[in-house]
Amino acid sequence: MTQAEMGALTHHGGRIDAARTLFPDAPTPWLDLSTGINPVPWTPPQGLAVDAAPLPDRTALASLEALAAAHFGVAAERVAAVPGSEMALRLLPQLGVPQPIVAVRPSYGTHGAVASSRVDQSGLDDWAGQAGSLLIANPNNPDGVHRSPEQLARLAAVQAKAGGWLILDEAFADAMSELGPGFGGGERVVVLRSFGKFFGLAGVRLGFVIAAPDILARLRDLLGDWPVSAHAIAWGRAAYADRAWIAATRTALVERAAALDALLAQHGLNAQGACPLFRMVETPAAPAIFWRLAAAGILVRPFADAPERLRFGVPAAAAELERLDEALRHG
Repeated sequence: MTQAEMGALTHHGGRIDAARTLFPDAPTPWLDLSTGINPVPWTPPQGLAVDAAPLPDRTALASLEALAAAHFGVAAERVAAVPGSEMALRLLPQLGVPQPIVAVRPSYGTHGAVASSRVDQSGLDDWAGQAGSLLIANPNNPDGVHRSPEQLARLAAVQAKAGGWLILDEAFADAMSELGPGFGGGERVVVLRSFGKFFGLAGVRLGFVIAAPDILARLRDLLGDWPVSAHAIAWGRAAYADRAWIAATRTALVERAAALDALLAQHGLNAQGACPLFRMVETPAAPAIFWRLAAAGILVRPFADAPERLRFGVPAAAAELERLDEALRHG
C-alpha cells in the first residue's frame, strides 16, 4: 500500500469507503472504530417534521442558539450556530482573533492548518503567554488529555496579560460534563462546540461559536442570514431539549469506555485519555495491529506522524466488543 493510499485513512477518521477499497477481502459489514463520534446516535421523536422548502426560520435559529447556550451554561447572546465546528476553525483568521495562532500538538489536523506554529502539550504546563492566540482542544484529540477549568483559567489569564487570546476547541466536551462545571470563558476567549460528536450525528453539520458579541458579529457577516439548514435547526432544538437522553448517554459512554479499556488491557494495550468517546494506545506494534484489524473488517485510526499510535472509538454494544476481542486475539 502506498503512502498516498494510507493517507486517506490517516487524514481523518470515518473513511470506510477508502478502507473497503484498500482491504477488499475484509469481512463485512465493517466495524468503524476510527472516529470519536458517539456510536449510538440521538434519534428524533416521531412526528418531528422538517420543512425544507422555505428558507430556514430565523426565529427557530435564535431558539436553537438559546437552547444550546443553556446547555453550555452561557448567555444566549454569546452563541452563534455554524455548519460544523471545523468551519469555525477555518474561519478563525477572518474573525479578528489576534495572529499568529499557536496550536498544541498532537491535535486535530485542522488546528495545524490554521496555525502558524505548534507547541507540545507539555509546553502548556509552564506556559507564560504570548501575543496572538493559543489554540487548544479540551479534551484533546487523539490523546484525550483533559485540562481542568482552573488550568484553562490560568492559560486565559496569562494569554490576556501578554495581549493574546485563548481559543478552546471543545468538540468532545459534551461527553465530559460529569466532571462538573466547565470553564466560564472571558472576553479574550473563543470556544468552539460540536453537535455531531456527542449526539452521534456528524452528518447534520452543526456546531457553535461562543465568543464576545463583536466576534460573533463578524462570524454572522461571513456566514450570512441562513448559516445552518432547517434540518440542523429542528434536530438541534429537539436534541438539546432532550435532557433525559443527554444524562443517560453520558453515563452509557463512561460505561462503554471502561469496557473498552478492560478489553484493550487484556491484550497488553494501555488505553490513554479522559474522553469516553475514544481511547488512544501507543505501542511499537501499532502498524501490525492496524493491519490485523483492517483485515478483519475493523477500522481504527492510524497516524502518519506517529506510527506508534492508534485511536479506538468506543464500540456501541457487547457484540462489537466481542468482534474486536476476536480480531485482537487471533487476527
